[in-house]
Amino acid sequence: MSLRSDTAAALYAEVAAAQAEWKLPSINAGVVRDGSLVWTGSRGQFATADGELPGPDVQYRIGSISKTLTALLVMQCRDDGLLALNDAVGKHLPGIAFGDRTIRHLLAHSSGMNAEPEGPWWERNPGVSFEELAAAMNESQAAGPADRRHHYSNLGYGLLGEIVSRLRGGSWFDLVRDRILAPLEMRRTSYFPVLPAAQGFSVHPFSGRLASEPAYDAGAMAPAGQLWSTIEDLARYACFLIDPVHEVLCRDTVEEMAAPSAADPREGLAASYGLGLRLHADDPHLFIGHTGSMPGFLAGLFVDRARRIGAVTLANGTYGKCATVPLDLMRTLVAHEPVLPQEWVPEPELAQGEELLGLWYWGNTPLTMVVSGGILQLTGAMSSRFSPAGPDLYVGRDGYFAGEKLRVLRDPDGAHELNLATFTLTRTPYGV
Repeated sequence: MSLRSDTAAALYAEVAAAQAEWKLPSINAGVVRDGSLVWTGSRGQFATADGELPGPDVQYRIGSISKTLTALLVMQCRDDGLLALNDAVGKHLPGIAFGDRTIRHLLAHSSGMNAEPEGPWWERNPGVSFEELAAAMNESQAAGPADRRHHYSNLGYGLLGEIVSRLRGGSWFDLVRDRILAPLEMRRTSYFPVLPAAQGFSVHPFSGRLASEPAYDAGAMAPAGQLWSTIEDLARYACFLIDPVHEVLCRDTVEEMAAPSAADPREGLAASYGLGLRLHADDPHLFIGHTGSMPGFLAGLFVDRARRIGAVTLANGTYGKCATVPLDLMRTLVAHEPVLPQEWVPEPELAQGEELLGLWYWGNTPLTMVVSGGILQLTGAMSSRFSPAGPDLYVGRDGYFAGEKLRVLRDPDGAHELNLATFTLTRTPYGV
């Protein structure tokens, strides 16, 4: 369904304001809703040195959004049994510095590793081989111990890219292309730019004139920020984060990636990090995705999975507000066209657990077992959903009892008691 004209105008105003205030040569934006790209907008006349105009099929470098694709490859390896998140990095890269850090640490940027590799600034210089990258690593440059805090490390993602390459027996980009881009039909996402592609620029602080920025092959650091993409392709990727495609990654694994794993103590959950994904709390909502920057380029991609909306932005400036514009676009979208709740429909009959429906008591505290979305849900002072795990056995899906067991105890007349992680639930309150 297309957007109303007043909504489209408000979205374009956000993009225009960012382009003007932050002196962006060009900026592209797109909004997705319910699985479709429903709006695009462009502003600025300098996508290229020749003055070519921007558009939703023009490639821009996406910087650290590349990390989310590296994280998907890692989680695919985990789901296929090739690694465990608590594996030490040294198990897969023998002899490497920081080998005692875990794969989970690297995904969440909680390893304490230094942010950048040793040597010249990798973003503005030709990349090196992994052997050269590893040889230059030095644990004395660590920013701190593991698990102390969230400390962003580009270097860590260089290591993750090498790990998946060794486990799968292919180059990092070949794996990205074959295992992610192809299934999602992201045909305009590539390692090097493919025309039409934007030129990266920086803006002189005094003259206001443009200077071209370099775009080198990042080599071993490619998994941290190499890729080029378009609004149309990133919109497909945003839709995947909302509705995962099992061929790429199952829904439960994407939800695991989107759960908080590390945070900066100064910001807490307002800006925390999952497994390869940035999290931004906008109470009571949660945006997930990533920002990106490379010399001459800025990018942002965020989605609200619960409300099934998302937004992406690409710009060809070194500095400025672009990466967080998707958050503003989503707020503008719902302000003009509020997301409607899911239409209620009658619930299906459960294959297991129908006799558990109704009133239960924890001591004298009433609780209710109902069906919601075809799933058993306990409501009241205790609230969790439960899935069957065997005869008279259920496992918590979320809330306080996530992963905990609910067991049904029976007498000859049927279910008379529930044991929920040692909490006893009965059909009548105490003293009756």
